[in-house]
Amino acid sequence: MIINIDKPVGWTSFDIVKKVKRITGHKKVGHGGTLDPFASGVLILGTEDDTKNLTEITKSNKSYQAELLLGVKTNTLDPEGEIADKKHIPFLSDDILRKTMKTFEGKQKQIPPMFSAKKRGGVRLYKLARKNIEIERNEIDIEINDISLVSFFEDKIIFNVSCSKGTYIRVLGSDIAKKLGTVGYLINLKRIRVGNYFIKDSISIENFEKSWKSYTR
Repeated sequence: MIINIDKPVGWTSFDIVKKVKRITGHKKVGHGGTLDPFASGVLILGTEDDTKNLTEITKSNKSYQAELLLGVKTNTLDPEGEIADKKHIPFLSDDILRKTMKTFEGKQKQIPPMFSAKKRGGVRLYKLARKNIEIERNEIDIEINDISLVSFFEDKIIFNVSCSKGTYIRVLGSDIAKKLGTVGYLINLKRIRVGNYFIKDSISIENFEKSWKSYTR
């Protein structure tokens, strides 16, 4: 079974996996691409034999809507971290923002953040980061297929982005802020598509539990 869950803010991807295991009683449950706890949106899960389909789903392109706060930066590049930098916000306009964002389209390299689940020597990077240990990370190949401005007001930018797997939108947000001459971090992130799975078809974990119980009665 493949399930399109709308992950709520505050839950880890593994929290959802554990919850679905408990609801369904299935022993094998996995997900097709991690979402940070502060992020919400499309999280694809597979159970039992369908877990083998998750590898291809994980490779799929993904789409997000992100909200970037300018002038302040956290060490995690999201709301869960501590303030690491502050900087003046220069004059910005919709036209400046659109032109700047377009420069990020295409194939490029990206350095994974220290606060990430990537492993180095068998250790998750975020575990090292929590000990204030920063190590050199290898660049990864990513592609930004499309990026567009949704709205801009004072110090907040909302933008949509479609990208390849492995892209860190937190890093993208920080890089956009840097190119604009300031700093920034993501205060909201919603995944709206994974391959052919869309947010409009997602189901909340609460409604999934209700439908499962009514189906199995």
